[in-house]
Amino acid sequence: MDEAKRMEEGLNTPHNDYHKGELKQEIEKINGEGDSIEHDRDTRTTQEGESVQQIVEQEQPLVKQKTRRVATLDAFRGLTIVLMVLVDDAGGAYPRIDHSPWNGCTLADFVMPFFLFIVGVAIALALKRIPKVKYAVKKIILRTLKLLFWGILLQGGYSHAPDDLSYGVDMRFIRWCGILQRIALVYCVVALIETYTTKLRPSTLKPGHLSIFTAYRWQWLGGFVAFVIYMVTIFSLYVPDWSFVDYNSDKPKRYTVECGMRGHLGPACNAVGYVDRQVWGVNHLYSQPVWTRLKACTLSSPAEGPLRKNAPAWCRAPFEPEGFLSSVLAILSGTIGIHYGHVLIHFKGHFERLKQWLSMGFVLLTLGLILHFTDAIPINKQLYSFSYVCFTAGAAGIVFSVFYLLIDVWGLRTPFLFLEWIGMNAMLVFVMAAQGIFAAFVNGWYYKDPDNSLVYWIQNHVFTNVWHSERLGTLLYVIFAEITFWGVVAGILHKLGIYWKL
Repeated sequence: MDEAKRMEEGLNTPHNDYHKGELKQEIEKINGEGDSIEHDRDTRTTQEGESVQQIVEQEQPLVKQKTRRVATLDAFRGLTIVLMVLVDDAGGAYPRIDHSPWNGCTLADFVMPFFLFIVGVAIALALKRIPKVKYAVKKIILRTLKLLFWGILLQGGYSHAPDDLSYGVDMRFIRWCGILQRIALVYCVVALIETYTTKLRPSTLKPGHLSIFTAYRWQWLGGFVAFVIYMVTIFSLYVPDWSFVDYNSDKPKRYTVECGMRGHLGPACNAVGYVDRQVWGVNHLYSQPVWTRLKACTLSSPAEGPLRKNAPAWCRAPFEPEGFLSSVLAILSGTIGIHYGHVLIHFKGHFERLKQWLSMGFVLLTLGLILHFTDAIPINKQLYSFSYVCFTAGAAGIVFSVFYLLIDVWGLRTPFLFLEWIGMNAMLVFVMAAQGIFAAFVNGWYYKDPDNSLVYWIQNHVFTNVWHSERLGTLLYVIFAEITFWGVVAGILHKLGIYWKL
């Protein structure tokens, strides 16, 4: 999950810590790309960011001027990782922050588009100059393959962390899609467009409010093509009846879902699910979709609970939230992110940057809300609907702008160092904390019973029993034993110059 490097590169404050030869070490963070940028005013010229992907990282000569790393990029990436850990591990205790069962948007639903947004920002900075296109393309493809490998390994069913100490996956049920796989697709498409259009980029913008859009028309064309493919498919593709076998019950049982329609945006008969069933096969989709928390499926809604006796058949069916068609429209999230990176590159004044970012952020946010509340296109993370793209991208742009103002303009960097450290080692924290690999390692050292490990002891005796509340204990455990712990580890690793790069 490379989370693109510090929210756009807007730096305004000196970061001696980072630059002075360390620039190269600014890591890639799951989907992050780097870095530093040129600033107008006096000595604000900084080296263009080395990207997380390091695509060009070793190709570009260091500029002689003093360079500074944009703190906002890492802080934004760190925020996204923190949100992921929080909602994944505390969402069960607090369903209101967990993914929305269908239409709507909760805290958890901002994580994926925030990742893709910052990936786009990082790509713009990392590929600002491309001395050798073939070399850059090679690095992009290699990094894409690495993301796909880690995605399948961590979320394909091979890893059962953190609670199950076994490992391995039945290839009949391996899950091909996931978070890193979607990031890989978006990164690959957006980065390749940016690379192949390098000779078409202007060094300076022409006068006019839309010049920043026309200058990068090929990037926007790529996003528009993704939009058209998604919209045409989801509203015109015929979805026939389909069946599946429920392997989660005591005895495998086959169910049939009656459809025979087009343009349906509900759980049972949407084109997103149909495409995934045809491309991957129904047994290779996510077996525990969040729609099981809908009122139609359980009386415990919005929390998890046993299915109703008369629950519709589709409540038991698998569904892929990071599927093929929804990932196509996710390219638009990356395109919006790369636009923010282009603004950072071409507009040197803080006011101009913030004006561009905030105006676009509020327009997208408003458009998403209008589409949702008029029932034209509901905000839906599972379908990755167009209104969802607009709403979450607008929110990302606004949060990014606020971070930039606080950190790189006003120089309030200290309160955000914690997020910066996590953002600079995002892949490490994602794997160890969000995917539970470290907790699984600790759980492997138990006494007499697998439930009698250090992790469980801390959960029960330090948090749950002390506060006499499982919900509050879970939340505090996640905040202190996971987020705070890994923030400190990331800070130590940063001081040692150790980063996990892809």
